[in-house]
Amino acid sequence: VQLVESGGGLVQPGGSLRLSCAASGFTFSTYTMMWYRQAPGKERELVAAISSDGGSRNYADSVKGRFTISRDNAKNTVYLQMNSLKPEDTGVYYCRAPSLRLWGQGTQVTVSS
Repeated sequence: VQLVESGGGLVQPGGSLRLSCAASGFTFSTYTMMWYRQAPGKERELVAAISSDGGSRNYADSVKGRFTISRDNAKNTVYLQMNSLKPEDTGVYYCRAPSLRLWGQGTQVTVSS
């Protein structure tokens, strides 16, 4: 049972990145999935959540209108499309299956000129 994130990197302010989280070992299509992030020196915070069928999505106020969470249940993958990135979006981004108390290893996102 695991989650593996990918897609992080260094991007300039105003740029975009797409994070992916590949799930294995459980029935992905039946679980709500979430993205969290942790900035240096700060607590981990919830960024976005998506219901098992993708019909319900929620976002932190700080990313509304810029980030989009989506999922492909056929590929057991959840995504986070991040647009109009700001330096304050810098941090390690984690995928989570809350009902399983399962975290991925994280992927670093750095927004800097």
